[in-house]
Amino acid sequence: MKRAVVCGAGGFIGGHLVERLKQEGLWVRGVDIKQHEFRQTAADEFLQLDLRDPESCVRAVLVDGKPADEVYQLAADMGGMGFIHSAECEIMHNSLLINTHMSHAAAHHGVPRYLFSSSACVYRDQQPDEPDLTEKEAYPAQPDNEYGWEKLYSERVALAFQRNMGMTVRVARFQNCYGPYGTWNGGREKAPAAMCRKVAAVEDGGTIEVWGDGTAMRVFTYVDDLVGGIRLLMQSDVEEPTNIGADERISVDGLVKLVAEVAGKTVKIRHVDGPVGVHARNHSSERIRSMGWVDRHSLRDGLSRTYPWVKEQTEKAMARGEKV
Repeated sequence: MKRAVVCGAGGFIGGHLVERLKQEGLWVRGVDIKQHEFRQTAADEFLQLDLRDPESCVRAVLVDGKPADEVYQLAADMGGMGFIHSAECEIMHNSLLINTHMSHAAAHHGVPRYLFSSSACVYRDQQPDEPDLTEKEAYPAQPDNEYGWEKLYSERVALAFQRNMGMTVRVARFQNCYGPYGTWNGGREKAPAAMCRKVAAVEDGGTIEVWGDGTAMRVFTYVDDLVGGIRLLMQSDVEEPTNIGADERISVDGLVKLVAEVAGKTVKIRHVDGPVGVHARNHSSERIRSMGWVDRHSLRDGLSRTYPWVKEQTEKAMARGEKV
């Protein structure tokens, strides 16, 4: 039986990836600094480790003294736009340590296949009407935040081990991902979860606050589609970084309106100051689609699956008297 290790298994995408690997019949070890917040892990084994520590990285990649067949490195100190703009030092320090030590441990202990989860944040700020950027157009580099710079550097770390030590490395650049069982409150949540929470908490006809003027354009990919892309890329012979993300684009205000439609509510929007990020990131998905990848969930469909779960969490928190 093939043995896989998912680092970041206590997080949103990692938790879904563990579930997918188990469905495909792999033996799976989950690794994270914390247990999954919203559900019990599907992993055969879960190690609670701090991957900033190099010895913990060695423990993560060795199963009964032998290298795992596949290692998926999704562990990171990250969150939504508010966190990315307020926690630059934590991102650069913690994630760089994790990624440097994980690449080193996997390569030096003979892991044959290693996937690094990068981000569309490696790309520069764009205007909504600009042409799509291909993967090679991450250079000359100009990410708009430190999260993007860290991801770009960590890509290079992993690929250096591929060139020099023979470890097969796949680099997946994720677009914004959403779905159930993810952070929905507290400052680290992504925009779809935040808007689902705000709509769930407000009365019909009420007003919610949105950072910026609402015109920034975004792409959101449903988690099952993203995980499918991860598996496809890991098993491919594509050595270059690869974007994984849907093509459907929507403004932030448009996202709010779509969530409200899914919820069956009418809401008003009040624009307030706050970190907005880029105007747009127009990425090309041609490379992953050439492998047969299809995003099977429209944004409306994905939100219809996500909103009920976020609504349930929001109502439970409000019943406990918690601020949402």
